[in-house]
Amino acid sequence: MKFQDYYEVLGVARDADADEIKKAYRKLALVWHPDRHAGEGAAEAEAKFKRISEAYEVLSDPEKRAKYERFGEHWEQGQDFEPPAGGRKMSREEFEAAFGAGGGFSDFFQEVFGDDVRRDFGGGGPKRHRRYRHRGADVRAELALSVGDALRGGKRGFELPVRFACPSCAGTGFLEQHVCPTCGGVGQVQQSKHVDLTLPKEPRDGLELRLKGLGEPGDAGGESGDLYLVLRLTDDDDYRVRGRDLEARVVLTPWEALAGAKLDVRTARGVVTLTIPPDARTGTRLRLRGQGFPDGKGGYGDCHARVELDLPRTLSPQQTELLTQLAELGGTPAGLGARQGAGA
Repeated sequence: MKFQDYYEVLGVARDADADEIKKAYRKLALVWHPDRHAGEGAAEAEAKFKRISEAYEVLSDPEKRAKYERFGEHWEQGQDFEPPAGGRKMSREEFEAAFGAGGGFSDFFQEVFGDDVRRDFGGGGPKRHRRYRHRGADVRAELALSVGDALRGGKRGFELPVRFACPSCAGTGFLEQHVCPTCGGVGQVQQSKHVDLTLPKEPRDGLELRLKGLGEPGDAGGESGDLYLVLRLTDDDDYRVRGRDLEARVVLTPWEALAGAKLDVRTARGVVTLTIPPDARTGTRLRLRGQGFPDGKGGYGDCHARVELDLPRTLSPQQTELLTQLAELGGTPAGLGARQGAGA
């Protein structure tokens, strides 16, 4: 390989310090590593990765860099620089030296390529292929669900907006030192993903569900990452979330309120029987202890049933006649509220 301007290859200034050189190399190596390219782009990636690796090897070594600064293209006494055979495949030790040895291996590449990076680059398991397979990245999403739907449970299909590492820049936000046009430099893109989900038996706001294998697809046939789905409960006509407590709206007919009743009510922990005392009024609150959401400490909040009075949508002729007779009898209004005066 003939002489080249190593500073230009890495895209750094000639007075760049060691940290700047390492940062530039990390970004370029992530984009052009041969294991992340296949097909028609493999040869180009291989060539670029060789140049990037050669430049980094020289500029990251104070002694070699000094010779390069002094002698230019003759820094190796006029000999052409040839990287090791095989396209400059780095060993585990070389990767640790370049990217930092966190937990016995590169935290940087583990974060980018997933947990399998240890065995993929020679750390604790058999290599599965010459082009090592990389686990796909994990992705996160939120699922907004009404409380009533969450409590009823079952299996549902959802279209979720999820964020993936940008396929063009591999999540770096840059292509050859330019902002990636696909993600605008963010490093992530948003896509819609269909998920068939069995709702948890004990839902709660903020509950995180791990859906294995529903994250970003792996490279070269590697396993997919996971989808971490955060459940967000929203109030509806019948239920409201109050921290770990649940507020449930219970509608009674006037005759149920008068005589009292026993009703089945769905709470955060299942269906329970609620006893309504006689002469119940709208606004009456009844507590079902321990029937709220999990508190994360082995306990549960409470469910507060709030009574409302209403008429059935369909009345029999006899019921209509009796109610008409009650209206004719008149009497003191149940409560003024926004009404003006006793006869309003």
